[in-house]
Amino acid sequence: MRFSTYTPALETMDRAWWVVDATGMSLGRLSAHVAHILRGKHKPTFSPHMDSGDFVIILNAGKVTVTGTKLADKYYYRHSPYPGGMHATRLQEMLKKHPERALEIAIKGMLPHNRLGRQMYRKLHVYAGNTHPHIAQKPTVLDVPEARKDNG
Repeated sequence: MRFSTYTPALETMDRAWWVVDATGMSLGRLSAHVAHILRGKHKPTFSPHMDSGDFVIILNAGKVTVTGTKLADKYYYRHSPYPGGMHATRLQEMLKKHPERALEIAIKGMLPHNRLGRQMYRKLHVYAGNTHPHIAQKPTVLDVPEARKDNG
């Protein structure tokens, strides 16, 4: 008896749209769960060499929470090509000025660091407010219970 490995075809994959309200959720736990969905690991047809994940919309990105003193102690670094061009931004400043950027950086770091990861990252849509332009896709509400601050 011969067995063959099942490989899903890209044409047969159905991609769902999920919407998450990030109000009161932990930054890291929410990011880990969303990266899991973007990668497609929640599906029985998951294949590590294919992009089988779903689309994710995150609302209220500025209302995520962190534990401990991360608001003051966590820095995001970037560097211009000039000498002395390193810029450091605190998480607290990032959540005030560009609230969606903190979530995007966290989720992008949890995806593969190659072409496949960049393709998965394009399915992520993060918004600072409570509205989004993807109503026509009819997204389903995604519940992330382990990321709620009041849960544990």
